[in-house]
Amino acid sequence: MPMTERIKPQRIADAIADHFEKLILQGVLRPGEKLTPERELAEKLDVSRPSLREAIEMLAGRGLLTTTRGGTYVAQFLSPLLKPLASLLEDNPQVTADYFEFREVIDAQAARYAAVRASDLDREAIRECIERMKKAHELEDPTQEAQADVDLHLSIYEAAHNAVLLHIMMGLVELLRTNIFFSRQQLYQRSAVRAKLLSQHLAIADAILSGNAKAAEAAASEHVRSTCKSVEETRLDGQRLKASLLRVDRQDYVAR
Repeated sequence: MPMTERIKPQRIADAIADHFEKLILQGVLRPGEKLTPERELAEKLDVSRPSLREAIEMLAGRGLLTTTRGGTYVAQFLSPLLKPLASLLEDNPQVTADYFEFREVIDAQAARYAAVRASDLDREAIRECIERMKKAHELEDPTQEAQADVDLHLSIYEAAHNAVLLHIMMGLVELLRTNIFFSRQQLYQRSAVRAKLLSQHLAIADAILSGNAKAAEAAASEHVRSTCKSVEETRLDGQRLKASLLRVDRQDYVAR
């Protein structure tokens, strides 16, 4: 009689750990986010607190969660790579150009994938970002519009349904928030650039929402190229202004 391997039932703690692992992988739970308190979480999942606690300990051991007195957080598992990378890349014009070259390839493909793969919920998230962006565009302060810009790109990466792409780009977005590559705030303060950015974002979103993969890819590629050009122009304008200010201040250095 042939031997058959016994199928062992999955332990509750293992099942809970697998559930959270999938949420992290899919970007539902993002690095740095705090989980719901243990008691509430156990009630929502309909599991015992000891099983939940064991699952959290398992995921903490894998480096996916961190526990502190203040609660449980999704681990910043890309930080060991991103922090030293940030110090290497900061204030380097050539690296900024390389970054945009990389973004053009990734964003174009992400937009293409999103046009084909986006769920109804993904499309709703993109629409919500666009509506926030249009409302913020009417405000004098560009802060909210710049934030909606970041959120829109994240929504597109999520809608692409590629886990590797999503986590890499989420890491790069965090570098963007700290102005490693360029200052979105500074970019949005240029009215002509601000209007162009809105038009480009609308074109990308419209193509994705209509399921037009080719148009989405082209719109995303054009947006990144245009943004790269605007960033370079902003950088050069800043250099020229510094040179002019030095000329104004030359009297501090020249004997009279």
